Amino acid sequence: SVEISQACPEDTGSYTVVVRNRRGSAQHTISLSVIDRPHPPASHPVVSQLSTKSLVLSWTGPSYDGGTAISGYIIEVRQEGLDKPGNWTEVTSRCKNTSYKVRSGLEPLGEYRFRVRACNSAGVSEPSEESDSVKMATAKQKEEPQSYVTVTIDTTHKVKDHYSVHEKLGVGKFGQVFRLSHKETGQVCAGKFYRARSKKEKVAARNEIELMNCLHHPKLVQCLAAYDTPSEIVMVLEYIAGGELFERIVDDNFEHTEPTSARYMQQILEGMQYVHKQNIVHLDLKPENIVCVDTTGTRIKIIDFGLASKLESGKPLMVMHGTPEFVAPEVISYEPVGLETDMWSIGVICFILLSGESPFQGNSDAETLTLVTAARYEFDQESFEDISDQAKDFISSLLRKDRRSRLSCDEALAHPWMASFTPLSRRPTKSLNKEKMRRFLAKRKWKKTGKAVLALQRMANLSNRPDSPGSSSEGNTNTLAHKHNVLLEPFIADDSSSQFVSSSFSFCDQ
Repeated sequence: SVEISQACPEDTGSYTVVVRNRRGSAQHTISLSVIDRPHPPASHPVVSQLSTKSLVLSWTGPSYDGGTAISGYIIEVRQEGLDKPGNWTEVTSRCKNTSYKVRSGLEPLGEYRFRVRACNSAGVSEPSEESDSVKMATAKQKEEPQSYVTVTIDTTHKVKDHYSVHEKLGVGKFGQVFRLSHKETGQVCAGKFYRARSKKEKVAARNEIELMNCLHHPKLVQCLAAYDTPSEIVMVLEYIAGGELFERIVDDNFEHTEPTSARYMQQILEGMQYVHKQNIVHLDLKPENIVCVDTTGTRIKIIDFGLASKLESGKPLMVMHGTPEFVAPEVISYEPVGLETDMWSIGVICFILLSGESPFQGNSDAETLTLVTAARYEFDQESFEDISDQAKDFISSLLRKDRRSRLSCDEALAHPWMASFTPLSRRPTKSLNKEKMRRFLAKRKWKKTGKAVLALQRMANLSNRPDSPGSSSEGNTNTLAHKHNVLLEPFIADDSSSQFVSSSFSFCDQ
């Protein structure tokens, strides 16, 4: 017999026993698994959805499960704010997920800390790091309903008369965004400074500002003020500090499961439901335009209504802008768009949220547009291995070529997938792999950089035309084209799509 004393996980593997005598040998191989208690959860519990007597805890599972599946979690609480801290007591030992709503045992104004232990068949882990101290709300601290401002464009003042302008937050074809602070109240805002040189650009800027007055909803970014002077047009927006949703999801300390994805989609649909009830179509829904309200919670808002339009009865609307991966087939075909055009984009966002892969991504924008036009995609078996059939049906009901057959916001919110993840449901869930999402985001950033190079290349080509003033030598242009030849691929397209590709770069991917 063979005895391995004090076995540890490193002893896991295959062992071969060989027996020999004068006539020959025989052997037998066995597989050994060493099971141990799991490591503690990898992050401390994060508190959200705080009320007078309840809150939601979220955490990250252990980095090592002990060699066997995690069967659940034990949540412990300790009361703070006393002469000396109380003892740790068990809240529940039946939690199957990496989030839990504590509904009992908490008092208004009470101060508490939480920690979590992981369980498997071998035992219970050491506790996680403690949460920050959290103070429960009181009835008087109940969140006030958000108040909304109907903005009248100020034509007599400049934005700097009322706001201090700080660092740049972003840049796009429309202009630039800066952080602002109100000189009297100190309120932090974001200022969208339009590059409105031509009459057409000025009309577009004013139209967006007027459109924002119709969009008063907690899931939509709010316009707080606007300034229109001969030298500049500025829209002042609420400052949203949480960053892009997809960037938050790939953080190691952020829970990413099918239920959390469903809740994000629910918020997107609630916001767009209100937009569509105003008969407004967004026309640029993509991950960059879904942002988190703060750095710890799970509330989101939809931003950037720069391409949005109000639909008018009897006046078909055709557009030639959008982002290739997210744009609907009718846009590419230059057919009338409608509220259903946004629903296609919502389907693409949901596909990426659950799998980390883009359903229509080709090797070039021209190839991507071809796949979109054919509405040709598939649920990769590996990427959707842990995703429910209801979720796939939800996506399929949105990614339909005939826009009339797509779900509306009302219908999408009533879909069984949405209903299956209500707060009352307690079915086990599995954390989704974040690596493909990370690669998707890296690819998006690379493409944006590439398109900036393409813009420089186009300017270089123009400046090198024989009839252009101050043209440089042909050799310099060829050097730039050769150095970045892989980035020029999106512009190698047939005439039917090149106009759209160029337009999509100009409007949506800056």
